[in-house]
Amino acid sequence: MSKKALSIILLMGIVLSACGGQATEQATETPTALPATTAPPALPPTATATKEVEAATDTPAPSPTATEFVPDNPADCVNKATFVSDVTIPDNSNVAAGAAFVKTWRVRNDGTCIWWSGYTLTHYSEETLSAPDSVPLPVTNPGETADISIDLVAPSVAGTYQGNFVIENPEGLIMQIDNDSRLWVIINVSSTPTDTPTATSTTTGVSGTVPATATTSGSNSSAVSATCAFTTDTTRTTAMVSALTTYRTQNNLSALPINVQLSQAAQRHADDMACNQLFGHNGSDGSTPASRVATTGYTASDVTENVYGSYPPLTGQGVISWWATDQTDIRHNENLLTTKFTEIGVGYAFFNNYGFYVIVFATP
Repeated sequence: MSKKALSIILLMGIVLSACGGQATEQATETPTALPATTAPPALPPTATATKEVEAATDTPAPSPTATEFVPDNPADCVNKATFVSDVTIPDNSNVAAGAAFVKTWRVRNDGTCIWWSGYTLTHYSEETLSAPDSVPLPVTNPGETADISIDLVAPSVAGTYQGNFVIENPEGLIMQIDNDSRLWVIINVSSTPTDTPTATSTTTGVSGTVPATATTSGSNSSAVSATCAFTTDTTRTTAMVSALTTYRTQNNLSALPINVQLSQAAQRHADDMACNQLFGHNGSDGSTPASRVATTGYTASDVTENVYGSYPPLTGQGVISWWATDQTDIRHNENLLTTKFTEIGVGYAFFNNYGFYVIVFATP
């Protein structure tokens, strides 16, 4: 074989090897279905349809600097989050036209990936509220919570506005939050300057004005005032009483009549729990079930109560079922099937995505 022919064959081999390749797979994240009990509350009518998780095609993942922390997350780790609470600016807060404010959400890392500054909060839909292009997340291990804050500005025209935001991972994929993908802020913009709700606020609800205090989490916890425009829902209390009556009938017990004064005491504590995120029988003012009943003018020889709060709220039937099957404190079920107490009062309040139920049991 001549040297010229040999050179041509070698050159063809090099060209063929250079044309060979392997297809690359685009990373995606498939949301894992959550139990029905952890589904988020129904979105306001102004909310848009849920955005599907999708991959960014044009924007490359941010490159870490030499000094920032970058965790060694496994390639198959799961990104998933759960909304915990609105730390600032709860839904329907009043904000002055053109006022700057900071919105903070508390979110729990319920996946297996460690969050870092490569994870960002970005605007998704509806009003931008002068939001920055993105906000990096703090380092958050699985099981930990992160407070995610963003600087926003209210529109200059009065009205109700909503902005929807999402968390993207370093590859640009939108993270699942509960059964959705959005964190939102809803504000009522006034036409005249008013104080932006930050430290103090007067709060009104269906049952009247409630001075609200909230305790921040962490080692430096302190009491601060918070906006609390709680709402009530008679359909839930009616469903709760109906479920209780059915449960008692199944156990050969008669229905317990509802007393108006006892319901006043129950509603007062439900409002207090909703506004102050309380989960117990002592009120923010130091009141007890007996003292709240006495304040209404009802003279009781004995008083007790069942309380419950959750996000998202249980149905009236759901809360009765929870009390009936609670093994941590069997007194909940004992109260439902009481033969000692002869009357009840009921209350329900909703605020900041949590619903709080109260049943007061008493004997004159």
